[in-house]
Amino acid sequence: MLWIYVGISGVLLLTDFGTGCDYQVDKCGAWAEGDVQIGILSSCYSKVETLYYREQPERYNCSEFSMVAFVHMLAAIHTIEQLNNSSFLPGVRLGYYICDTCSDASKAIQSTEHMLAANGTLLPQCEFIQKPKVKAIIGARYSEVSISVARLLTLYMVPQISTSASAEALSDRKRYPAFLRTVPSDIHQTKALAKLMAYFGWDWVGVVHGDDNYGEDAFHSFLVDAETENVCAAFEETLPHYLDCKDIDTRIQKVADTIQQSRAKVVLLILKEELVKKLFIEMINRNISRTWIASDAWSISEDIAQMVGINKVGDIFGFSFITGPNPGFKEYLQMLTIPPGAENKFIEEYQQMGKSMDYLTKAVHIDVAYGERLAVLSIAHALRKLLDCNETACTGEKDLPPWKLLKELRNINFTLDDQTFYFNTLGNFINGYDLINWVRDMSSGQRQFVVVGNYNLEQKQINLKKPIEWSNPDNTTPVSICSEACPPGTAKKLSKISCCHNCTECLEGTYSNSTNLQNCLPCENETWSLKNATHCKPRKEVFWKWNETRAIVFLTFVLTGYLLLFINLIVYFFYRGSPVIKQAGGYIYFLIMLGLALSYTSVLLFICKPNNHICRARSFLYALGFSLTVSCILVKALRTFVAFLPQYRQHNIKRFYKPPLIISCGTFIQVLICIFWLIFDSPETVESTLGMEIIFQCKEGSGVGFGIMLSYIALLALICFALAFKGRKVPQRFNETGHIILSMLIYLFVWVCFTPIYAAKIPERYSIQAAAILVSTYGIIFCHFTPKWYMALCKKKEEVTMEAYIARACSTRSSVDSGLSELSGVGSLCNKSGLKISPSQTTMCSNATGVCSPESPLHILKVENSSNSQPTMRRRFQRRSI
Repeated sequence: MLWIYVGISGVLLLTDFGTGCDYQVDKCGAWAEGDVQIGILSSCYSKVETLYYREQPERYNCSEFSMVAFVHMLAAIHTIEQLNNSSFLPGVRLGYYICDTCSDASKAIQSTEHMLAANGTLLPQCEFIQKPKVKAIIGARYSEVSISVARLLTLYMVPQISTSASAEALSDRKRYPAFLRTVPSDIHQTKALAKLMAYFGWDWVGVVHGDDNYGEDAFHSFLVDAETENVCAAFEETLPHYLDCKDIDTRIQKVADTIQQSRAKVVLLILKEELVKKLFIEMINRNISRTWIASDAWSISEDIAQMVGINKVGDIFGFSFITGPNPGFKEYLQMLTIPPGAENKFIEEYQQMGKSMDYLTKAVHIDVAYGERLAVLSIAHALRKLLDCNETACTGEKDLPPWKLLKELRNINFTLDDQTFYFNTLGNFINGYDLINWVRDMSSGQRQFVVVGNYNLEQKQINLKKPIEWSNPDNTTPVSICSEACPPGTAKKLSKISCCHNCTECLEGTYSNSTNLQNCLPCENETWSLKNATHCKPRKEVFWKWNETRAIVFLTFVLTGYLLLFINLIVYFFYRGSPVIKQAGGYIYFLIMLGLALSYTSVLLFICKPNNHICRARSFLYALGFSLTVSCILVKALRTFVAFLPQYRQHNIKRFYKPPLIISCGTFIQVLICIFWLIFDSPETVESTLGMEIIFQCKEGSGVGFGIMLSYIALLALICFALAFKGRKVPQRFNETGHIILSMLIYLFVWVCFTPIYAAKIPERYSIQAAAILVSTYGIIFCHFTPKWYMALCKKKEEVTMEAYIARACSTRSSVDSGLSELSGVGSLCNKSGLKISPSQTTMCSNATGVCSPESPLHILKVENSSNSQPTMRRRFQRRSI
């Protein structure tokens, strides 16, 4: 069997004359011999041309040289050369064999086959290989490519160490037992991304990901982690992983349309940097600014950071794998040469581009190649243990089987740059992420990478180390939420999408004291709150306080009523012997004042914090006082009614006209009603709550006793009204029927209006009750007392003498029965007094004098006339009195 290797422009021609296999492998163009060979799967070329419409096996044509991948490859070579120049592996030289994957999984498998066949055996046609020349492979860069390679290497248990493939699927030890990586799994990256969004309050974000394994797995993992952090995807868009996709530009424009139309102001891009660059070109052309979150695939991309117009796209954040120094690497790039005994077609092609050697240090953030250094050092530490190396020599077998190296790699543990590195049980490093902020460089129009924090895998939290400079004019954090935050006093009512909600006011008795509470909190410790409350407070006790406006108004009317009664009392004592006061009823006048005073006192008891005794007292005082008042008015109404009845009808009625008895009975019946009321249906204090108030009020029992009490007073008032109405045609200047009628009408009207209001139990019914008492009492004062004040204080003395009252009493009424025109003693009295009267007037006098009692209007004759010529007349009236 004969193998011929021809290395021309990076093209390998492998011919197996024994089996007839003849194929070309493109871009396997860098190698250096060593005792232990390390394979490197690079991706210096970004895509494969003519990937579509293949009908037969054909050569892969790769294009678009990637500076970032080139620097990663050089970092691995530089670390290998450093180890060879050190005494870390004495007597052992590391070699390398580098093939390009062109970012394509199929091409990567072909390159991997070639690496393993480089020892003289073509893998697809031959027996299982115990000792391939390549003992370990570093790569590939992308997860989808790494997964394809990992499936192949699993057959031979050749250890594979990736420095950037982070798909969670690669943690599966059953499917990929030979796969290791110097970065954490995407399961941690998506947690970090979700934590970052929650940290800044972004719950409504768009997601654009690639259609490869890396993009799909990372997206679904992000959705799970985002839900935990209450972050939702406003939209999801997918872009093809392969750059030579025929409709890539159309897909980019569609994604740009979605981003432009969405209310989400934060967009997560789980894409490789070439796709991000194409998308940003479209964003810059459309002048669209957003906050962009970068996955590790492009979080430190100098190529994107140096784009023309990159400062227009908005703020950019991203998580990168832990970066670190690579001593001497910058100088190595600046003096880039191919060492003796090595071949490197990639360096040759870069040199043909005419770039200066400083270009690489500016075009690529060289710290991102820290993973390649870790990967080479991991292999070196495993070899040192496996080859039994000491300070002077390595005595172990150098042509070792790869599976032994894999076993030792799983157990390495070394310290570098004050950090400890090892592979966990899933084959991953767990050294966390750096949080990168793309800071604007206004002078160059480009972006600078600044590490502003990190994500700790063990603590699972974001740690900010530096303040962030936002692109907003006021340097405030951008807002990207589905719904506005619910302020204190409201709670979130979630919609079908967990991040979207409506704000509902907290009900009475609940509150929320912070933003975006899920539920309002109940008030405790006897506190309460109104709607939309931010805290609870003790309820306010509400009753009529002396300093309240309502209480002051009622108190003013009560004191005014007392003042009027006092004035009335003064008038009573000063004019108690005058015909006016005598005609008003004598001692009845005083009893009416007493009844009104009791009624006013009942109103005073409305102005204080009620208790059971106060509630009972105010009801009893009003019932007693107004019953006494109306009973006295009843006597006056009955007196007028009887005094002017025809003489033949007076005899039967005069037996019932006993004022003290009428007043006593009228009042005592009300006292009995109140006693039964207090015993069986007593008024009591009730507490009711209305919002933040505890209202103390008096409840008149079930209302039956209260109703009977009012009904009894109303009955007395109706009787007064009826009697006064019957005697309404008595001579007006000496007649009180009009006053009685008006005062009783006022009382009945007020309490008829009050009854439905009280029955409706409106909150202000007790205020209306107090007002009804005041109106009723003022009606009595103005209808019964003020006319007497006028007569006593304003009329001339001669107008209230005996002759004047006789003249008024003897005034005719045209409607008097003509059959009673016969003169009687009164007629003689009128004549003796010197008054000239007509027969009809005599009739009136005769009728009137039939019942001239001490309380009757005509009784004034005995006190007003002091002349000696009329004693007989005065005595006659006295004898004819009841």
